[in-house]
Amino acid sequence: MASLMENLIGVLEEESIQYEGLLELSQKKTPVIVSGDLEKLQQITDEEQEVVGRINRLEKSRTEVVADIANVLNRDVANMKLSNLIGMLAGRPAEQALLAGVHDRLRTAVRGLQRVNEQNRELLAEALELVNFEMGMLQAAKLAPETANYTRGAYSSGDTMGVSSRGFDAKQ
Repeated sequence: MASLMENLIGVLEEESIQYEGLLELSQKKTPVIVSGDLEKLQQITDEEQEVVGRINRLEKSRTEVVADIANVLNRDVANMKLSNLIGMLAGRPAEQALLAGVHDRLRTAVRGLQRVNEQNRELLAEALELVNFEMGMLQAAKLAPETANYTRGAYSSGDTMGVSSRGFDAKQ
């Protein structure tokens, strides 16, 4: 049982490190989203995918270790949560403290990641809304009515209201 607990604590510590790394990448992504640097955003997203792959492998290992612990304790694996396991370790205060510490660290990292991801999601939604608005303005400008200006030969000059010949000015 002690070996299984050491394995679980080790996997949780590594998982916590990976989640903290993912949190750091998500925090780097926020100013990149604001600046609109798509190349840097793609680079950060690729790095995130690598970290998520490592987290998935660790999650699988954690699930296997918890199943082994449930089997040794003759408990239902579906009811084996870390908080329950921490409570069961009352007779082993050292292991209980280690498990509780890594559990809190992991929970803090995941909550921080959720907060930053929600903020990034909102920023992306606003950026997409702005792009859609600008696209609508461009399409509306192309459909603007022509003026009734005629040339000397009684031909329409073809000027369109609200559209300049310079094109779209992204600095505005």
